Amino acid sequence: MKLHASNTQQYQTVTAYDESGVEINAVRYNHSLLVMPETPPMAWPVTSFDTLSSADFEAVQALEPQVVILGTGARQRFIHPRLVAALTAVHVGVECMDNQAACRTYNILMAEGRKVALALLIEKPAT
Repeated sequence: MKLHASNTQQYQTVTAYDESGVEINAVRYNHSLLVMPETPPMAWPVTSFDTLSSADFEAVQALEPQVVILGTGARQRFIHPRLVAALTAVHVGVECMDNQAACRTYNILMAEGRKVALALLIEKPAT
C-alpha cells in the first residue's frame, strides 16, 4: 500500500479514542462534543443516545457542514430521520456509526479537505 504524507497539523484531528473518550490533537475529552476541522472542539450537551432531539442537531447545523458523522457510542445505532430533517432539508448528509468508525471516517474526510462535522456521543457508564 502506498502512503502519502498529509499536512493536517493545523486542523482538529482525532489522535486517540477509547470507550470513555477521545483525544483531539492530544487533548483528552470525556464528554460529548462537536468537532470541525478548523475550529476548536465544542462541548455538545448530549448525555445519551435515547435523549437525542432535533434541537441537539441545531448546534450542528449552525456549523454549516457538508456532511455530519454521528458517533453513536460503543455500537452503531440509527437516529430517526425526523431528528435531522433540518439538516436533510439543506442537503447535509448525516452518517451514523459507532464512535471508533466515526473518528476514523472524520479524519479521512478532514484530510481530504471536506467541511465535515464530527458529532460524537460519549455516554457515561451506568453506575
